[in-house]
Amino acid sequence: MEKISPAIEQVDSSSGAIGTAVNRAIEILVPIICKVKVDQSVRDRWLERLWEAMQVDHMPYIESLGDYWGELCVYAETASGWADDFLPTVKSVWSPQSSGHGHFCGTVACLSALYAAGRHQDLLALLETAPFQFWSYRVWGVKSLVAMGKKSEAIRYAEDSKGLNEPVSAIAQACEEILLSSGLQEEAYKRYAIAANQNTTHMATFRAIVKKYPQLAPADILRDLVASHPGSEGKWFAAAKDAGLFELAIELVQKSPTDPRTLIRATRDFAGQRPEFAIAAGLCALNWISRGYGYEITSSEVLDVYASLIQAANHSGLDENHIKNRIDQMLATQPNGNAFIRSVLNRQLTS
Repeated sequence: MEKISPAIEQVDSSSGAIGTAVNRAIEILVPIICKVKVDQSVRDRWLERLWEAMQVDHMPYIESLGDYWGELCVYAETASGWADDFLPTVKSVWSPQSSGHGHFCGTVACLSALYAAGRHQDLLALLETAPFQFWSYRVWGVKSLVAMGKKSEAIRYAEDSKGLNEPVSAIAQACEEILLSSGLQEEAYKRYAIAANQNTTHMATFRAIVKKYPQLAPADILRDLVASHPGSEGKWFAAAKDAGLFELAIELVQKSPTDPRTLIRATRDFAGQRPEFAIAAGLCALNWISRGYGYEITSSEVLDVYASLIQAANHSGLDENHIKNRIDQMLATQPNGNAFIRSVLNRQLTS
């Protein structure tokens, strides 16, 4: 922890990859530090060293350590002592008389320590003096209200934290978790599931919600997700396919585009086991390619999807002419964008 910032502070981290890696490392290391059985004097020295590291973390890289400060204290008395040490500076920085927009790297650590010490009223009172409604601060108010058994108030407190630059997904996650812990799955799903489970891909988002709400039909969840992103129906194709919702997958990709390569792979992968789906996916791939979608689609990829279409047709009892006619009909609706496909498949379509 002490060596992280000095080691990488001169490294270009514009992609954010280093910060993500450091946060993950802290997430893994904190429980290890907490679980080790040592004398209190040793742990106190560890906390001093970590605090010193945070104060010289100018980039900053290890600021998320403040979120775990209460855990690192291990004991409520220790956490309370650290909170008392931090409080005068936090109050000073948040005071109306404070000049400028002062920053104190121990602010979140103070809130975390108050929470770990069970000083929930003190924490909530302190948050009332905050000059800004940052979610990174107010999440501790939500945690304290939940710990006090005031779950409805906690949800209202979280909702009131929404602002122009505040993380909607994180706030929704907190509210969803409260409702789920109260056994209110239906309300949690209706109010927060979609916003709370946004992930890096459409498929990951869908899987996260399906896993969290096993009582709901995956098709219903997917349709709700599609409805929440109008105009992006085709981007949910892979999620529908992965869930075995083949008819829905084709329905979606016929409404709006997805990456033609995704459709090409689906055509190839399902040509034997589910030929009707493969044919529909392959024709959609050619359709979107003819409309200019897909980054640098190559001739070999067009030939690949055509070969897979013929293979699927053979498995479904259709002859090659059926596929040719379907392609001709599809290209006829796109007279200005099909020159590339016609040039590549000229021999196949005219033989």
